[in-house]
Amino acid sequence: MNRWEGLEEFVAVVECASFSRAAERLRVSSSHVSRQVALLEERLQARLLYRTTRKVSLTEAGQTFFARCQRLIEERDEAFLAITDLHRAPTGLLRMTAAVAYGERFIVPIVNAFMVQYPQLRVEIELTNRVMDLVHEGFDLAIRLGRLENSSLVASRIAPRALYLCAAPAYLERYGRPHSLSELAGHNCLIGTGDTWPFRQDGREHLFKPAGNWRCNSGQAVLDAALRGLGLCQLPDYYVLDPLRRGELVSLLEANQPPDTAVWAVSPQRRYPLPKVRLLVEALKAGLAGLPEYQPGRDT
Repeated sequence: MNRWEGLEEFVAVVECASFSRAAERLRVSSSHVSRQVALLEERLQARLLYRTTRKVSLTEAGQTFFARCQRLIEERDEAFLAITDLHRAPTGLLRMTAAVAYGERFIVPIVNAFMVQYPQLRVEIELTNRVMDLVHEGFDLAIRLGRLENSSLVASRIAPRALYLCAAPAYLERYGRPHSLSELAGHNCLIGTGDTWPFRQDGREHLFKPAGNWRCNSGQAVLDAALRGLGLCQLPDYYVLDPLRRGELVSLLEANQPPDTAVWAVSPQRRYPLPKVRLLVEALKAGLAGLPEYQPGRDT
């Protein structure tokens, strides 16, 4: 027996909320759709749908099965589209995740512009600072910042990311300017999400554990505290380049600035890469490159 039998009919019934409308979509008879769904339930030994004369709804088992079947069918169809080069108009559902602040500021606007171009695509975006398991949690794409850990994910660099150690002039006037990494321990550090700050020393990475009387998991909040002269901060370029250029912050220990990291688009490995993911990654790369924060010559 073909293990695909019944899957397309089942998904169509759920999406159309009707056996008859599903039959019209698939261009088959209602009896064929009903028979295939019944055989599928028999094969699974589980009831997938509640049926009444007016309504079709999912059982608990049906809800679990539907989500997986829907994605299987979409990915099957996209594999065919990739071969026939019809993927210029991506369709189906694309689930992605990104860090909250970076996603709100940079990623979501580009995705929204992409959706205007491809309105037949459906996108779900989860903004979270938790590192999601893309495979087990069903995500097609994640935007990650910094350095990637070794994994089986496919990674594409979509933008640079440099870290700056900074402080406001008022803080430096009061507490002095550090001239070496060894002097950082004597300063109040504004701590963000990371427990260590990376630097470069003698050609190698050096990790410093900051200490201070202030901590918040928001980069924008760290920036605000630094601008008010509360301490030293280490933040990515897109937070601090404008305040540095205006003289509201001062760049410190530039000789020890860590090597540039990056902004990455990562996705699960697939035998057939999804065209909708590839096209969105290309749009993100082009969109970020066009933003003022990533223009050449914006260094200090």
